[in-house]
Amino acid sequence: MIIKGQKIDGRYQIIRSIGEGGMANVYLAYDTILDREVAVKILRGDLAGDEKFVKRFQREAKAASSLNHPNIVEMYDVGEDNGNYFLVMEYVDGRTLKSLIKKRGALSLTETIDIMLQLTSAIAHAHDSYLIHRDIKPQNVLMLEDGRAKITDFGIAVALNSNELTQTNSVMGSVHYLPPEQANGGGASIKSDIYSLGILMYELLTGKLPFKGENAVEIAIKQMKEPIPSLTKQNPMIPQSVENIVLRACAKNPKNRYDSANEMYHDLEMALSEEMKDVKRITYKYPENDLEETKVLPNISEVVKEDNQGEKSDEDMKPSNKKSKKLTIVVVIAILLCLSIAISAVVGAYMILQGIQNDDVKLPAIAGESIESAETKLEDLGLYIEIEEAYSDDIAEGYVIKYSSKKEGNEVKKGATVEVTVSKGPDGFIIADYTGQNVEVIKAELESKGIKVIKTYKNISNDIKEYENVKENTILSQSKEEGTRLKAGDVIELVYATLVEVYPDFTDGTYDVTKIQNFCDDNGITCVFEDVVTADYPEGTIISQSREKETEVKKGVILRVQVAKAPVVEEDPIINE
Repeated sequence: MIIKGQKIDGRYQIIRSIGEGGMANVYLAYDTILDREVAVKILRGDLAGDEKFVKRFQREAKAASSLNHPNIVEMYDVGEDNGNYFLVMEYVDGRTLKSLIKKRGALSLTETIDIMLQLTSAIAHAHDSYLIHRDIKPQNVLMLEDGRAKITDFGIAVALNSNELTQTNSVMGSVHYLPPEQANGGGASIKSDIYSLGILMYELLTGKLPFKGENAVEIAIKQMKEPIPSLTKQNPMIPQSVENIVLRACAKNPKNRYDSANEMYHDLEMALSEEMKDVKRITYKYPENDLEETKVLPNISEVVKEDNQGEKSDEDMKPSNKKSKKLTIVVVIAILLCLSIAISAVVGAYMILQGIQNDDVKLPAIAGESIESAETKLEDLGLYIEIEEAYSDDIAEGYVIKYSSKKEGNEVKKGATVEVTVSKGPDGFIIADYTGQNVEVIKAELESKGIKVIKTYKNISNDIKEYENVKENTILSQSKEEGTRLKAGDVIELVYATLVEVYPDFTDGTYDVTKIQNFCDDNGITCVFEDVVTADYPEGTIISQSREKETEVKKGVILRVQVAKAPVVEEDPIINE
């Protein structure tokens, strides 16, 4: 068992778990020699004794270590420590492309093209190194804050020139991105990766997958049989040049696909150019249902001819039904052969897909895990995930709170969709110490989070010593202390500095005629009071001022102030009779 603080190979100190997969677990660790954070991938203990898995794990290290590309997670080290087989990789602090799609839905055209250019460049580099990824999907693409994409998990990559452990008859990748030829029992190739890239591009442009079903087998059959849905019909704003890239990458027949990832990269570069504006929808050169090599049966007439090449007896030369009998036998054999091929194909497909059949599985414990780790666990069981978000004071942002409608240990069918509630972090946020910062900047920041801000000025022009280095509009104090959590609707008062005299709000209830006159006298202002007869305010209330609050005071100007005056009540005359 790997625990926090444990050192792998006397060098990599485990910090925490960051992901669990079907073959290995991944940990964030500290490289004590090179003073950097790394990701350590350790083969699961129950598999470490399996020679086949160990070889496959070691092959991953050997294959991935030869890759050097800015859009591929870098491999640093490989080894074995007390029975723990490990890989050490670049630690990428980012979210998966899948979580980005789930949060935002369809991405913009320019974002999609940018991401796909990065991915095709990376895959082209891998192909040039004779490596196929075999499991391209957004869960295996990490996105950094600056928009860079990095492909990870070459764990099922296969050297093209390798003669062992080719896994030709295994369905390895996620069924949603599985090429038709692999769903049909064929092996992986460069064009298999291109198909998966095409499905991924479709998902970026639409925010959804092209093929869905009640279970994995149904989806795999759709991959083999159904054309990819039209992008331009779903969104007329998508140019035909962009849809053509997806159509060509996702062709059922590999002959109709791009010959290389470099070709796809070139088309992505040109997709939004002026010269591609009026391009027509592509048509396929080869039949799309031609997924497997045509099996040629012997020509019946040739069989009969060969059968009659030997010596012919008199009996053979006599008119009889012998020849027709032979022909019937050959026809029957041919029919049986065809049936045998068909049955073999069906059985083969069944055997290929039996690993993803619709069996019952138990929901694993995922509460408190990162959503990426939870996704991996559920997908390894053949389940699909839908994410709901909620605030939580106890669970960090991006980590699982609970199953939304089911519980850990419940049994569900393979292929089912499971709802998971993921934390958005605490409701509200922790405020900082804003003193010394510009009041308008902080006000805008707080109001964007739903906080109500009250600004109160303090004139410091007559107190230079105390505020010697204070600038105009600098926050002097705040009503809520640093570290206080505020939620939408909460109120905070910010007291800020003014280096010039400004008009106060005379209507706030604290001023009367005498105070206003004193203010005007101190600042060389002519004050004119105007009585407004009204029953809406108590007499003497300041109703309005002609100079707006917080505007600069200048000598020699006139300030008009309206003051409420009670109306005169006329008494009814007394009439003597």
